[in-house]
Amino acid sequence: MKKEKERKLGQGEEISNEGKKSLTSDEFLSGFWEDDRLIPSVTVTIYFGPDEWTGPMSLFDMIEVKDPRILACMDNYHLRLIAPAQMPDEELMKFQSSLREVLLFIKYSKNPENLNRVLKDHEKRFREMERRAVDVIEVITNTGLKYEEREEKIDVCEAIKEIRMEERRIGELKKAQESARNFYNLGVDIETIAKGVGYTVDVVKGWIGLLPDV
Repeated sequence: MKKEKERKLGQGEEISNEGKKSLTSDEFLSGFWEDDRLIPSVTVTIYFGPDEWTGPMSLFDMIEVKDPRILACMDNYHLRLIAPAQMPDEELMKFQSSLREVLLFIKYSKNPENLNRVLKDHEKRFREMERRAVDVIEVITNTGLKYEEREEKIDVCEAIKEIRMEERRIGELKKAQESARNFYNLGVDIETIAKGVGYTVDVVKGWIGLLPDV
C-alpha cells in the first residue's frame, strides 16, 4: 500500500477529493468556503408590561459620550422591541399565535372598559385559549383568573365575567357593612338596620361587633 507523503499546505493551495469540491488551504482552516454566506439572526425583545416602554432603545442611548468623532468609530445596536402599550391593535392582530391575545389582554388589563371591548371583538379566540397562554396573562397582570390546572382550553371571557361578579358582590357587601355601621352610630336599632341592608340580625351584629367572641 502506497503511503502518501504528508506536507503542509501553503497559502492558496487547494485540497481536492474525488467527487468533492476543491477548497483552498484558507477555506480548509477557516471552515468556510469562499461562496458560503451566513443566515442573518434578528433578536426581538418582547416587553410584557401594560405600561409604555421608557428604557433605552439603542446602545447610544445607554452611553453618555456625545462626541461625534467617537460615535463615528462605534457601532450602534438598536433594540427591536414589541411593547403592546405602544402598538396599535392593527399591528398586534398580525400575530397568528396566542401571543396576539396575550398582548391584547396585557395592553388593556388596566382599563376594564376597553378590555371588555377587546374580549367581545375577539370572543371566539378568547373563549378557547391555551392554558399556557392564560398562565402568562395571569402571572403578568395578576387579574385573578380562576381555572382548573387540568384544563387545556380556557374560556377567558367566562373567567373575567366571574371576576366582575365577585367584585360586584364584594362591593355590595362593603357598602352594606358601611351603611350598617353608620346607621348604628346614628342610633337606629339593629332589627331596622338588618331589614334595610338585607342581611340577618346576627350578621349585622357581627359587623358592628356586638356578638360575643367565641
